[in-house]
Amino acid sequence: MTAAERIVELAEMLGGRLRARRMWLATAESCTAGGVAYAVTQVAGSSRWFDRGFVTYSNAAKRQQLGVNSADLRLHGAVSEPVARAMARGALGASDAQIAVGITGIAGPGGGSADKPVGLVCFSWALRRAGELRLRTETRHLGGDRAAVRTQAIIVALEGLLQMLAENADV
Repeated sequence: MTAAERIVELAEMLGGRLRARRMWLATAESCTAGGVAYAVTQVAGSSRWFDRGFVTYSNAAKRQQLGVNSADLRLHGAVSEPVARAMARGALGASDAQIAVGITGIAGPGGGSADKPVGLVCFSWALRRAGELRLRTETRHLGGDRAAVRTQAIIVALEGLLQMLAENADV
């Protein structure tokens, strides 16, 4: 199965599960530049479970659209788990969604450092239901060129959303 086929398969599974639970999805994306939102809207009927996507490439956009704290950006950098977590929370707060993903990373080919190399991507998944917020955050180092890093990040984001739903079936 190609990466593109895997993305479609994951998006269709996600849509089915969100529809069954009457839930809405929001995305907060930086390095994937709306790739997750694009992937899920390839699914016919996604307007019944996809609320909106935020592409917050700059730090200013992260602050303005998602409420990411300037201190977190300064202390941890844009590519960090605290910022990914704030992005996911912010997407929930600025939408009608009950589940969200935040993605921030370094797709390359430049922009990396010894501490944060090209391919480093931070993810956070947030689920809010019945007044309860559940969060999961993860950092991955993805290989390949810019397109490969972004494609893999979209797959990880979708798999994480499915995992978040499975782990929180009671919510």
